[in-house]
Amino acid sequence: MKENEEDDLPKPKPEEVAKKVEQIKWFLWHGNVYKALQILDNLEFELEPVEENGVVFNKLYLKVVEFKGYIKANQPYIVNYGDRYRNDETISSSFVESTVNEVISKRFVKRQQMRWTKAGAHQLLQVRIQVLNEELRTTFGRWYPGMKPQEEVKEAQKAVA
Repeated sequence: MKENEEDDLPKPKPEEVAKKVEQIKWFLWHGNVYKALQILDNLEFELEPVEENGVVFNKLYLKVVEFKGYIKANQPYIVNYGDRYRNDETISSSFVESTVNEVISKRFVKRQQMRWTKAGAHQLLQVRIQVLNEELRTTFGRWYPGMKPQEEVKEAQKAVA
């Protein structure tokens, strides 16, 4: 095989690339990261550019490689939105983002006397997430085995009322 034969391979047409991108979106929406990565591998191969002195000249190829890296790095966090939709579960995380922005922005404003470190802000967010998911009491129960379970607290409150 001659060196130039690879360059003679037909490049995919824009509509073919668009169709593959739609397939990738569908697979990612439905949590099938494996299949999405297969299509990205094929697309990367089809778009493989000519390199000259180590410089790649195909912007689309570079974006595909970058996107594939992002998907691989975040694979465990990709949600099956199709499944969530069918089970009437939350799809949007905008309410969480709004809460995070509100809590953090108050603390990071320069007019405040104190400012947080990134580590401190991260710890606050971990606590806030556990509160929103109603998991904080369970976590404290693991740390402090003598802590009364939620059911005992509710019964004691009823008895007082």
